[in-house]
Amino acid sequence: MTDHSAQPDHRIAFVCVQNAGRSQMAAAFAERERDERDAGDRIEIITGGTQPADHVHDVVVEAMRELTTELGDRTPREVTPDELQAVDLVVTMGCSASDVCPATWNGESRDWGLDDPHGQSLGDVRDIRDEIEDRVVALFDELLSKTAAAE
Repeated sequence: MTDHSAQPDHRIAFVCVQNAGRSQMAAAFAERERDERDAGDRIEIITGGTQPADHVHDVVVEAMRELTTELGDRTPREVTPDELQAVDLVVTMGCSASDVCPATWNGESRDWGLDDPHGQSLGDVRDIRDEIEDRVVALFDELLSKTAAAE
C-alpha cells in the first residue's frame, strides 16, 4: 500500500489565460470531486492564468451558484512556470499555456478545447459548465483508477 502522507499521487493544474471562467469552474469541480471521493491526500489542485483578470466573470459566478458552488469570492491568479514544473498534469481550457510552460517540463498536457464563457449568455455558460463538470468527473475516474491499480 502506498504511503499517501508524504505527497499527493497527482498534481493537477487547470490553466487558461484569464483564470476567470473555465479554469475556475474546473478547479471548483475538481475540489468537489476530491472531497466527495475522500482523495484530499492523493490529489493536489492548482489553478491560474497567464494573464489573470481582476475577478471571476459574473456570468460564471451565476452559473456556478445554480449548482451551489460559490466562485464570487475567488480571485484569478497568475500561474508560474515553477508551479507548472511541480505538477504532473496541466489541463488547458482551449487556450495555450505555452508561454508559461517551461521547455524542460515533462508532465502531461491536455487541452479541453472549450469555448470562453466571457461575454456569453447564461445558457451558453451553463453548457460550458456542464461539459467541464463531465470532463472533471471523467478525469477523476481515470486518475483514481490509476492510483488504485498502482497500490
